[in-house]
Amino acid sequence: MAGAALLTGCSDDGRGSGGQSGPGAAGLEQRLRAREARRSADLLGQYDQALAARPSLADRIGPLRDEVERHVRAFGGASTPTASVASASPGTAPVAEKDVLRALAAAEREMSDQRMTALAEPGTPGELARLIASVAACGAGHAYLLGEGRGGEGHGA
Repeated sequence: MAGAALLTGCSDDGRGSGGQSGPGAAGLEQRLRAREARRSADLLGQYDQALAARPSLADRIGPLRDEVERHVRAFGGASTPTASVASASPGTAPVAEKDVLRALAAAEREMSDQRMTALAEPGTPGELARLIASVAACGAGHAYLLGEGRGGEGHGA
């Protein structure tokens, strides 16, 4: 499966200080890790909302959701989504699978772009920068697997 090849680069924990020293560097690293953990937790919440809206997509998006959960932990966060699953209210019209996939692909792409921009922040410790870059690349791979790379149709895996 082609998707499995893309996902293999997603699992690196990447914990480490990157050789930076001093209290300012440690505080910056802690703030950056907390921010990236929050971002990943928000994305995890979006996956949970998608699964609540379309349980039939579990086989397709479940492995991607699990990777996002690992990203939260890699940045030092708790793997509890911050976005509320309850916001997908049962009284609303059903959402088409292609729309769910398209929304997740867009969220993954946006997150990947934000992380690539974050790499330019001065003072980011090297090891953390590598982790951010790895997770950004993983997010771009997720966007592709969700259909964005195939004309946004969201079909096939």
